[in-house]
Amino acid sequence: MITSAANPQVKALRTLASSSKKRREEGVFLAEGPRMVMEAPPDLVKAVYCSASYQEEHGLDGLPEGLVPEILSDSLFRSLSDTVTPQGVLAVIRRQEHSIEELLAGGKILMILESIQDPGNLGTILRTGEAAGIGGILMNRGTVDLYNPKTVRSTMGALFRVPCVVAEDFPSALETVKAAGYRLFAAYLKGSVPYDEADYKSQPTAFLIGNEGQGLSEEAVSLADVCVRIPMQGKVESLNAAVAAALLMYEAAR
Repeated sequence: MITSAANPQVKALRTLASSSKKRREEGVFLAEGPRMVMEAPPDLVKAVYCSASYQEEHGLDGLPEGLVPEILSDSLFRSLSDTVTPQGVLAVIRRQEHSIEELLAGGKILMILESIQDPGNLGTILRTGEAAGIGGILMNRGTVDLYNPKTVRSTMGALFRVPCVVAEDFPSALETVKAAGYRLFAAYLKGSVPYDEADYKSQPTAFLIGNEGQGLSEEAVSLADVCVRIPMQGKVESLNAAVAAALLMYEAAR
């Protein structure tokens, strides 16, 4: 059993939890909880850790077969956990790599995110996107790290099933999407077309969703084919990014 915070494995886990740069360099991320760990493709699971109390209560139930877990003391596991109530299981998982071509191949709804900052919003968009049947998510480098522990947790496993791509050259990526026959719809407060009156049938659909506070950049808006708005009443100035994305995805799917 590992009990020391000075243990090299513990130090490595702590760095992976806090550093997006380190996660990117090593091509891995952390997933917490038996459900998330068991939903990961087995060939991607690099290492598994569990708390002493989890092992005592559950044995190896909820852990991938073929991997011998490292046991951490309960206090040490709590110090590594990203949740108030740790579930006792933590895994190091290899990242999946996808291309824009993969996202475009099926002609399904595509979500394009520009500078989304809240990990929960990104995770919710991913999870809702799976439910709505989207083909994938394209995002710019300014969007919060897909493998942030909070993002990973909020995807509820959809991270392993919905392909995601980070575009280094965002405008060029949007042009690639358009060249593939997609029609770009920007969610824009000044949009001229109500979201439930737009034509999502004549061409494959891609939605542009912007930053929670600033919305889409003018450059992104200029590349859109149609700017749609979601009508709002009262004194509300804008909708949560994940809520707006959900409305658009389901309307297009309908």
